[in-house]
Amino acid sequence: MTTQPASTQHDESATSQPTAPSISERKYYVTRAISATPAPDPPVYVHRASALAEWFGAADAASLSWLDVGIEQNTRYEHRQNYYPAGNLNDNRFLMRNRAYLGIREIVDPLRFGFEFQDARAFGNDFPEITQDVDENDLLQAFGELYFQNALGEKHPLSFRAGRQSFDLVNRRLVARNGFRNSTNAFDGFRLRAGDDTTSWEINVLAAMPVERFARRLDQPDDERWFYGLTGYFRALDPGILFKPYYFVLDEDRKGFNKYDRELHTVGLNVFGLLGDSGFDYDLDGAWQFGKSRRRNHRAFATHAELGYTITHDWKPRLAAFVDYASGDRHPFDRTNERFDRLFGASHMFYAPTDMFTRENLIQPGLRWTVKPLKNLTLESFYRAYWLASDSDTWSPSNVRARYGRNGDFLGHGLDVAVIYQITRQWTIEIGYAHLTAGEFIQNLPNGDDSDFFYVQTTLRL
Repeated sequence: MTTQPASTQHDESATSQPTAPSISERKYYVTRAISATPAPDPPVYVHRASALAEWFGAADAASLSWLDVGIEQNTRYEHRQNYYPAGNLNDNRFLMRNRAYLGIREIVDPLRFGFEFQDARAFGNDFPEITQDVDENDLLQAFGELYFQNALGEKHPLSFRAGRQSFDLVNRRLVARNGFRNSTNAFDGFRLRAGDDTTSWEINVLAAMPVERFARRLDQPDDERWFYGLTGYFRALDPGILFKPYYFVLDEDRKGFNKYDRELHTVGLNVFGLLGDSGFDYDLDGAWQFGKSRRRNHRAFATHAELGYTITHDWKPRLAAFVDYASGDRHPFDRTNERFDRLFGASHMFYAPTDMFTRENLIQPGLRWTVKPLKNLTLESFYRAYWLASDSDTWSPSNVRARYGRNGDFLGHGLDVAVIYQITRQWTIEIGYAHLTAGEFIQNLPNGDDSDFFYVQTTLRL
């Protein structure tokens, strides 16, 4: 089994910690595709209380090994110019997110518990307030768990969780615990997990209600939506080829004034690995969607293909070429909707740090260059080009649509750079800049012009 270095940019799992293995500590090969590795469980900032007590010099530190604790503080300054999802506005603002975790394990096994608090706020914000930015004083996780360490073999666990949970599945493109976005996806329901990050195979079964966020009151489960999932992870051929098949169902039954039914099925496969000792790596993902939405059929497709090459050098330079495709609705008035639904996936870094693009109605080829001149310093740069998959469908998430394709389909060229410096094990600073050169679609909008995004972010984990 081979452990390989992986990018840390914007992944929740960027820094190692004692409770769960970090990316670099995992037993099996980890994809090098940007931001596609699921975060560890419990979250990366969580530590055994015994490790903290030992650090403070407590004589009986080992007696606290049953307790998980952690605090994370994230502050980000953003400058945005011509931010189209907010109506082509400019802004300078601060985003702040605080998280705290408390977990109980082992002392009353097989019964375990986990609680995570989150407070997300925005300051100096001229944009319309949205719950992606603001979610004050809320429970992100509150669950009970039955955990059996050797149920499926030596150190091959089986666990069952009930309650509120936040997690990544597969490659984070369809189900993600948001890392860069200020607020975070969560679900109320049940999750059965056979295996974990250290086992040769793993299966997840999920039945849950997505949690609806509210800016200044407690979040609530959306009982008119249920989300079901079945995912696998097969590592027997590590590191040459690893498989992640998945199947998701989103079932909506809206009542009242906005009554409608929607049942959306997504089936897909993520395959990644190394091409021998050549230095090349690959990551392939394909997802097909079908079902019914209101009175329309749903037929959609999305794919990601990436080929990377890592040069043998102390700086670990890697060059990757990739392409993303997510179908769009070709005919808005027919009986079939072809726009891919990204479900609960992340967008940041998959499609640009500007958050002006998502896995819907998009064609995105690009190049990525990564280098680590120091152990604690990572430099990233990207070039991307953007087209609408259908020029008569919406540019998401700006919600701008030229219904008959009169604006063209080319959105523009994107250049992004980022510097991530881990000052200490607990403290990281990140600086990034992204520029979008407007294409014909944006130029044909009122006041359509180039867009810029600059940010400075600090993360402190205790």
